[in-house]
Amino acid sequence: MRGYRGVAHRVLHETLDCYTLARDVARWIGAADFARGDADLRDQAVRAARSAVLNIAEGCGRRGKSRRYHYSIAAGSAAEACAALDLASLPDADDQQRKLRRVGIMLQRMIRK
Repeated sequence: MRGYRGVAHRVLHETLDCYTLARDVARWIGAADFARGDADLRDQAVRAARSAVLNIAEGCGRRGKSRRYHYSIAAGSAAEACAALDLASLPDADDQQRKLRRVGIMLQRMIRK
């Protein structure tokens, strides 16, 4: 990324491993080929995965209880996306679920701080 006067910079959430993992899973879910008839499940999985990513980013811009609140919502959304993948028959879903579990663990630690 190039910022002001060509200086590279990153926003705080872009430095977090949990954000990067959640973003990668959200992109994977968005591109995944869900079975015919699972449009509602796909929609729910996509919305949950995106919610995790967006709440991590928003939490980084907050302080105190508000930050923990957004991280808590993100952890819940990651769990929801993981459950949606349980219901879908997708190849490589296990790898994505492992990533979502890692996201949840990292967020729980961040909430406790």
